[in-house]
Amino acid sequence: MKMDVEIVDVLQEKGKYEVIIGQGNFSVLTVDDLYMVLKKSAGKGEFAIAMNESDPKLVRVNGTNEELKKLVAEAALKIGAGHCFVIFMKDIYPINVLTEIKHYPTVCNIYVATSNKLQVLTVETNLGKSIVGIVDGYTMEKIENDDEKKQRRDLINKIGFGLP
Repeated sequence: MKMDVEIVDVLQEKGKYEVIIGQGNFSVLTVDDLYMVLKKSAGKGEFAIAMNESDPKLVRVNGTNEELKKLVAEAALKIGAGHCFVIFMKDIYPINVLTEIKHYPTVCNIYVATSNKLQVLTVETNLGKSIVGIVDGYTMEKIENDDEKKQRRDLINKIGFGLP
């Protein structure tokens, strides 16, 4: 059997939203439980989560923002892989919620957490679709120099994660 890779554009405006994509199980429970995990960890930020239910072949959605709910549902539907979940966040960084999401009992895998332009690579078989990879941002062109290292460390210090 021949399989073609499909490229699914998920986030094409760098920095507009933070995105987390993963895979779990028991979608009827997980979409609402991950909503509660995010609600407890998110502070004042807004978010939405969509999770693909393999049977009855639908996208389940929850969130705090109607625009994000629409966008995340469309992204999950385009990806189409069973039991994948997509989270869009505004004014929340993945570093603030990833540990809680990873430790949730029905989360099997995290593919990506980013605000970069993002593409999901999928394949389809006679059973369904699967995520086979992620393209997170652009191809690197060089190694950072001393000025770029200083800029990086200044930014990290500014947002409270720097070296002492």
